[in-house]
Amino acid sequence: MSVSDATRAGSRSPAAPATAGQADADRAVLAIARPHPNLLWLYGLQSLAGLFVAPLIFVPFYFRYHTLRYRFDEEGIGASWGILFRREIRLTYRRIQDIHVKRNLIERWLGIATVEVQTASGSSSAELAFEGMERFEEVRDFLYRRMRGHEIAGEPAAREAAAPVVAGAGDDVLGLLASIESELRAARLALERREG
Repeated sequence: MSVSDATRAGSRSPAAPATAGQADADRAVLAIARPHPNLLWLYGLQSLAGLFVAPLIFVPFYFRYHTLRYRFDEEGIGASWGILFRREIRLTYRRIQDIHVKRNLIERWLGIATVEVQTASGSSSAELAFEGMERFEEVRDFLYRRMRGHEIAGEPAAREAAAPVVAGAGDDVLGLLASIESELRAARLALERREG
């Protein structure tokens, strides 16, 4: 079973425990720091669209490719790029709302994709895009697991420590719902007495 098969198998059931293959896939995702070299080819092909101004279009793509850095760690994800105007985006896993994988015809031919990460910021575009991802399915599955909280800091002890917090929050909600129910019953009985 390959790493991507293990990742896909782990993503089918949300409560599946981490397997050795999944742990290897997670280590591979955490080690990603640069886009795949085919991204430079994609930029070159895109710049050829404007044949006469291709050198002017390609220069920003070239510098973006060489300064583009990705960061995956236990707290969140990030990307940075730029020479004159440096841009850096950092997101925690809790802020992630949705993940999209986009592949146009050229990206499919080159074997890469763009993984877009959206937050609840109200913007219609992605907050962060990982361009030139060769292991895009593994990145997507990794982000979905982290986003849904199946792995809290990657350690079983952290999961056990977080369990009482969730259980305590559920007890507070149940207590609140029980008090609302009793007040509604009392109000209904009072209305029935007035009418009858």
